[in-house]
Amino acid sequence: MIKLNILNLLEKKGKSKYWLYKQLGMSYQNFNKMVKNETSSIQIARIEILCQLLDCTPNELFIIDWEK
Repeated sequence: MIKLNILNLLEKKGKSKYWLYKQLGMSYQNFNKMVKNETSSIQIARIEILCQLLDCTPNELFIIDWEK
């Protein structure tokens, strides 16, 4: 299963979930689902924005969990 690595990246940057939520300007419900990996898709534009905000590459943004 491919998952977003947002929480680890935020911790490395010393930023909070609230900071990212405010930067993205999306509804809290959708943001929370995305952060908790409870969504089945994510727009490419959103991936680009996340990479810019978290100063990472898509390879760092996603992880593979072989246990699922």
